[in-house]
Amino acid sequence: MPKVIKAPNVAGEHLVDYEEKVFEDVKAEPGDKALVTFHTVAFEGSIGFVNLLQATRLKRKGYETSVLLYGPGVTLGVQRGFPTLGDEAFPGHQNFNKQIVKFMEEGGKVYACRFALQALYGHGEGALIPGITPINPLDVLDIVLLHKKAGAVILDTWTL
Repeated sequence: MPKVIKAPNVAGEHLVDYEEKVFEDVKAEPGDKALVTFHTVAFEGSIGFVNLLQATRLKRKGYETSVLLYGPGVTLGVQRGFPTLGDEAFPGHQNFNKQIVKFMEEGGKVYACRFALQALYGHGEGALIPGITPINPLDVLDIVLLHKKAGAVILDTWTL
């Protein structure tokens, strides 16, 4: 058997150089837009939360940033909690809700497809986190096309 000669890692140590940045810190020019779309189920993987963080980062870089929740993505925008709405049943249970609220507080816009809310998941508009704008299913394509016409940065989040 090979002998391990490295000492165990210790809390507080750095295992990578987290300060070195390889690329310039890109900032938006006036009028630059970004759209982050979500066709993913809340809690079914990390991509939904990671790209909510990316949307927030785009907003902080100066992009006029919108989030589109459609299909299973609307599950990111519904109010949740247990035993009552807003309660955190376990650590991280409110990650999506808290990040969406933070994003909107910083000026980001969030849209949710009404078709997915009702037809797919049995929710009404009242189930959405306050501040999310419900939209017609025909608007799902148009918001993407409008952002493409504007030359926006578009991140598509798909897991299903």
